[in-house]
Amino acid sequence: MSLLLFLSSLLIVASVVALEFRYHNNREMESFLLQVNASNPDITHLYSIGRSVRGQQLWVLALSVRPERHSIGIPEFKYVANMHGNEVLGRVLMLQLIDDLIRGYRNNETWSLQLLNSTRIHILPTMNPDGFDQSDTHCQYSQGRFNQNGIDLNRNFPDAFANLPLDEKNLEAEVQAVIGWLRSETFVLSANLHGGALVASYPYDNSNRGREWVGGASLTPDNDVFVHLAKVYSFGHASMHKGDGCEDGPAFLDGITNGYQWYPLSGGMQDYNYVWAQCLELTLEVSCCKFPPAQQLPALWSANRGALLAFIQQVHLGVKGQVFDGSGVPVQNAVVEVKGRNNMSPFRSDKHGEYYRLLLPGNYSFTVAYPGHQTLTETISIPYGPDRYAALQHDFRL
Repeated sequence: MSLLLFLSSLLIVASVVALEFRYHNNREMESFLLQVNASNPDITHLYSIGRSVRGQQLWVLALSVRPERHSIGIPEFKYVANMHGNEVLGRVLMLQLIDDLIRGYRNNETWSLQLLNSTRIHILPTMNPDGFDQSDTHCQYSQGRFNQNGIDLNRNFPDAFANLPLDEKNLEAEVQAVIGWLRSETFVLSANLHGGALVASYPYDNSNRGREWVGGASLTPDNDVFVHLAKVYSFGHASMHKGDGCEDGPAFLDGITNGYQWYPLSGGMQDYNYVWAQCLELTLEVSCCKFPPAQQLPALWSANRGALLAFIQQVHLGVKGQVFDGSGVPVQNAVVEVKGRNNMSPFRSDKHGEYYRLLLPGNYSFTVAYPGHQTLTETISIPYGPDRYAALQHDFRL
């Protein structure tokens, strides 16, 4: 082994071992991400999606065997933490997850090799660094929830149910950054991490009491998939599935809830992801205390680790492929619809001609439409893909 290679391997090990179970401030977090990226350029790519109101970078670390750009057939997954600045456990979990994935890959552990070979994982450890700077350690009522302008970022996204004109110039800097991020990548599955409860919440968060409103819940056309995804997290968690994890809090059957049924909110991020970005997102409430005591962090990581990994694996649910025109060229904006699932904004092929549909095992009728071509209808039998780290591959040829 050459001296340079030996020293590089020591740097990699040092960068991983150095991570402690504590709350890192924004400067320390940035240093950690820069060090990890410099030490692991083959499997990490650090980039910024924008800046906060106070000008702090919104850093994202991508992890994959091809981390710098999208690869055809490899789904894009993301985790977002610390949207509310005073809900801080997600920051710790995301840094530990980065540490865990890299350590596993360097040790040739099968679980990490399979994830990074089959998936491109994007991690945004803090969406609200300004709020975090203002937060204190009170369990429930600490300051720091809002951004520097005093705005709740999880009430600031365009809302399909609000019937308001869309003027993105009036959105907060952090929200504009996330929207731009969603337009730059075709994300398939996502979760945003919060604190103050112990439950996996799924869309919709809002309703105008139309056809989506069922028995006090606001249900998406993909409700069966969302319930499945929520249960994957809750049952992968040490105790969330029990449904009664927090004192004085509501009980949640199986540790999951429809967002609107829990409490309605307008301008939420998970609804925006689903309606406008074709990305199925959950809101994960991962700790009863918004700012847990530091000595509890190792146990909280242990409680969430299995669920975080199992949830990423669900990006391989359903079917994926490309849409080609009559000349065999991939086409963008072909409408790819599943019978019985009438989405507000139809799922479309992206700039690579790719589509991804998260679906439970079964037989589904697909309709594919593209201007100047005859509409195509096909029935597809879809197996369970996550165990194989691969959704069913099926291309459509118009």
